[in-house]
Amino acid sequence: MKKLLALVLTGVLGVSLLTACGSSSSAPSAAAETASTEGEAASVEAEASSGSALDKDTLIIGTNAAFPPFEYAGDDGTPAGFDIDLINAIGEKLGKKVEVKDMEFDSLVASIGNKIDIAIAGMTVTEERQKMVDFSDSYYEAVQNVIVAKDSAIASADDLKNKKIGVQLGTTGDFIASDIEGSEVSQYNKAVDAVNDLLNGRVDCVIIDANPAQEFVSQHAEELTALEGTQFGFETENYAIAMPKGDTALVEAVNQALKELKEDGTFDKLVAANITGE
Repeated sequence: MKKLLALVLTGVLGVSLLTACGSSSSAPSAAAETASTEGEAASVEAEASSGSALDKDTLIIGTNAAFPPFEYAGDDGTPAGFDIDLINAIGEKLGKKVEVKDMEFDSLVASIGNKIDIAIAGMTVTEERQKMVDFSDSYYEAVQNVIVAKDSAIASADDLKNKKIGVQLGTTGDFIASDIEGSEVSQYNKAVDAVNDLLNGRVDCVIIDANPAQEFVSQHAEELTALEGTQFGFETENYAIAMPKGDTALVEAVNQALKELKEDGTFDKLVAANITGE
């Protein structure tokens, strides 16, 4: 009886072991099939995204229309200004339609390659941005200014220490202000909001690029003045057009268009019409 029971148990265990082995051997096969399917999907997605933005009929352009005279809201509410005229001229050279989207400045770089194809917004070339996007050749040189009230004692880099400083979020002025000893930095999505807080005494100064600084001061000439960045030791910056990382064809095409616009006099006409007023 004991021998018979032992034989039955042995048979049951054998079936169990076979069943277990079958389950474990089939699992890797399913996983491998899933991995293969996912790999093929990833390969197709990578292939689809590897093309240049030049393959499109319409280029989606991101800007921040709160940075005059480079970009601002025109009479009809749509973006206008030097950068907008420039990118439209580049689009014409490339034989592409151009669709401009007004966005927060701080979101432009992250949106390149998915929501937008190109960003042009008085954007300074920095090492940090170059890690995420590719830039065109520089099309404009700029330097930061410090906007202060006319009765302000601020006149040098040391005077900026321990001050309340207004900046536009994500701009060079933002980076500079954050490194000033003891500074209390207020960040705004729009530079005009920083200037309004300066007028209302909520900040001691605003650090912003020279041309927008002059624009804002001209609107409040009796109350504000713009101090040149050289007296604060600010370095010259280069504006350029930002494009998806690795889209060499687009970068080369934009650079060629820029070169042609400078050679045929169009670029200088846009500068005169939008910036110098000549």
